[in-house]
Amino acid sequence: QVQLVESGGGLVQVGGSLRLSCTASDTFSLYFMGWFRQAPGKEREFVGAIRWGPGRTFLGDSVKDRFTISKYDENTMYLQMNNLKPEDTAVYYCAASPIWGISMTNSADYPYWGQGTQVTVSS
Repeated sequence: QVQLVESGGGLVQVGGSLRLSCTASDTFSLYFMGWFRQAPGKEREFVGAIRWGPGRTFLGDSVKDRFTISKYDENTMYLQMNNLKPEDTAVYYCAASPIWGISMTNSADYPYWGQGTQVTVSS
C-alpha cells in the first residue's frame, strides 16, 4: 500500500501561481504518478501524469500551456500551476499506479490516491 500526501493548495488571484507537492511513501513499485482535479458538480478530470522512472510528463489539453509536472526527488513530484484561471478552481488529487499498461487519463486505473488539496482561484 502506497500513501500519498498532497500539499500546497490555497487561494490565489487570477493570473497567479501555485505549486502543489505530492509525496509518496514508496515509489519503488510505481510506474505512473498523476494529478487529477474535481470541481463541485463535475467529474474528476485528468490534469497530468509522469512516468516515474524515465520522468516523461504528460499534460491535459486544458492546462498544457500553463502547468508543468516535475519530479523533485525519488518520492516527490510537483505540479507547477501558472496563469491560473477561475475554472482551475477544484480539489486537486495526487494519484499513483504500479501498473504499466494503464490509460493514464483514466482515474479508475490509479489504485492509490491522496486526500486532495483545495485550489481556489478568485477573480
